[in-house]
Amino acid sequence: MTALGSSGTALIDALKARLGESYVLTAAGDIEGHITEARGLYRGEALAVVRPKNRDEVAFVLQECAKAGVPVVPQGGNTGLVGGGVPYGGVVVSLTRLDGIREIDPVNATITVEAGCILKTVQDAASDAGYLFPLSLASEGSCRIGGNLATNAGGTAVLRYGNMRELTLGLEVVLADGRIWDGLKGLRKDNTGYDLKDLFIGSEGTLGIITAAVLRLFPKPHARVTAFIGCESPYDALKVFQRLREAAGDQLTAFEYIPEFGIEIVLKHMPGSVRPLAERHNSYALIELSSPQKDADLQSQLEAVLGEAFEEGLVQDAVFGSSETQSQALWGLREHLSEVQRMEGGSIKHDVSVPVSRVAEFIDVATKACEAEMPGVRVCAFGHFGDGNIHFNLTQPVGMDKAEYLGQWERFNRIVHDIVHGMNGSISAEHGVGLIKRDELMLYKDAVALDLMRSLKRALDPQNILNPGKVVSIGDNAPAALPK
Repeated sequence: MTALGSSGTALIDALKARLGESYVLTAAGDIEGHITEARGLYRGEALAVVRPKNRDEVAFVLQECAKAGVPVVPQGGNTGLVGGGVPYGGVVVSLTRLDGIREIDPVNATITVEAGCILKTVQDAASDAGYLFPLSLASEGSCRIGGNLATNAGGTAVLRYGNMRELTLGLEVVLADGRIWDGLKGLRKDNTGYDLKDLFIGSEGTLGIITAAVLRLFPKPHARVTAFIGCESPYDALKVFQRLREAAGDQLTAFEYIPEFGIEIVLKHMPGSVRPLAERHNSYALIELSSPQKDADLQSQLEAVLGEAFEEGLVQDAVFGSSETQSQALWGLREHLSEVQRMEGGSIKHDVSVPVSRVAEFIDVATKACEAEMPGVRVCAFGHFGDGNIHFNLTQPVGMDKAEYLGQWERFNRIVHDIVHGMNGSISAEHGVGLIKRDELMLYKDAVALDLMRSLKRALDPQNILNPGKVVSIGDNAPAALPK
């Protein structure tokens, strides 16, 4: 924990007086879980962790920290993957007590929730009201809506429903000086000036602290079909995706790409997992079609497209989830993939996007480049073919020292990110920038865009107290970006 000076002591006393002593944590054991990144790549320090119960208490914390010149790091479920929620001094504002669902408006098809709501809780509340909130992530049982908004989270259903920016109609935000912007409007159309909410979505807590949001709801799907296909290459899988998109339109909810190595490690480390197809294939895709119409014959539609693809050699084998249990088992192969990678040793991760037309080419070119650079490196390239987002993760060679391998992170960043940039892609697709990609952003982001970002940061946070050193650095004492 950071040592307390007289000004720090006065700040902590003021926070305890307003929030209550039990909601201002300073003991090392109490704050440990808030200063360490989920994967253990980063560990920071903090004066305290505060747990306000409402937006007014959040505003008070920011007012006091602004007067004291003390940094503030907002934090939800602390499930981030880029070091964006790790504090380096200052106060952590944990939003876990802001977990209320304020309103469900079935006619407007919206749900208004506080930032500390767990994603699964929001999904369940929408379902109980007869609707669907479609954001779906592997960490949905622990991640929180504020973090989803702060990173503009995507997930497996972006193809059909969009990411958090598309799912959000309004926000409530506490600014760096403690003022509250109440933008909780459930409007589809509002042309009264700049769209302020989009400044804060994806800003990773560097421009303000989101305390509540109005989110879009959708009709529940009453018909659903899931299939798992094996292909010779990602190029063939991409051709199948294109045909399905043309045939099914927005009934195509998901098209998730998985390599053979990904299937191997899930089968190896997840008890009860079963290889879905009799033979091994280089490439796989998990496909889902859904419809709010109960009588929609989605299986016949999917069978027709896959049948033609099989005749042309694009699909080598396929299996359908003939029951809910079987469909869940197929989805489990995809959902457990991120979890099991750590069991194979060090993993250098790249969350990137390229135009959909180039995802297969990217996987092919980047895989060959990385394998040539380090023989034995195991490429695990998987993700959301439909929106061009590939998690291009590199698992250490068998027998190599983990620390030695992770020391090659910058070396592989240059290879992978150069290829992404050359394909007019993005080095961050859905996980955010945080610390781990902050310096990379300086290499690949348009110079004018970076200047605009810094201008916005200075305008909204002139003291640079909101999550300093993350996304874009404007101070001299920014923490190191790459994990050591």
